[in-house]
Amino acid sequence: MDTPVNTLYPAFFKLNKIHMLIVGAGEVGLEKMQFILKSSPDALITIIAPWQKEELLNLIERHKNDLGRIELVSRKFQSSDIIGHDLIIAATNLSEVNHQVYTSAKYHGKLVNVADTPDLCDFYMGSIVTRGSLKVAISTNGKSPTFAKRFRQVLEEILPHDTDDLLRNLKVIRDRLKGGFEYKVKELNRITSTLVNG
Repeated sequence: MDTPVNTLYPAFFKLNKIHMLIVGAGEVGLEKMQFILKSSPDALITIIAPWQKEELLNLIERHKNDLGRIELVSRKFQSSDIIGHDLIIAATNLSEVNHQVYTSAKYHGKLVNVADTPDLCDFYMGSIVTRGSLKVAISTNGKSPTFAKRFRQVLEEILPHDTDDLLRNLKVIRDRLKGGFEYKVKELNRITSTLVNG
């Protein structure tokens, strides 16, 4: 039997340039917000929910002076809320509300993620490891977020904290290289080969 292949294509969004909508401000909404703000504290986020978990309100308060913007709308979701947003996350514990968010997002041609419902997701929010400018995203194709979290912990332990120094030095070398693209790639491959070959 052939091993299944993860056909997802990873992309890194600049969340300070696009607008994200999160519907739900309970436990699931809180988890999504924590995840997003840890990686992108400058994100532009609107949260819509008739009720908000206290921890989520505290999280918003802690991030109010960040470069991003978090707007809280205290009411039930309306289909027109999709307009003006680029990425949509349905994060309620009410399947009928999540499905309404999904249907509205698809009608307006938006990318949507419905928490804990892989079949209703255009994208997944994988585990992320950050070391300065290095960012590694981990996906299990929606099969086991728990494994992705554990693997993230392994990478956090083995990646040196001075990884950003290495990246800065490699950029200096790249900027100083003369010649065409092919030559630069060959030289950078030669220089960095010791990273994987020891």
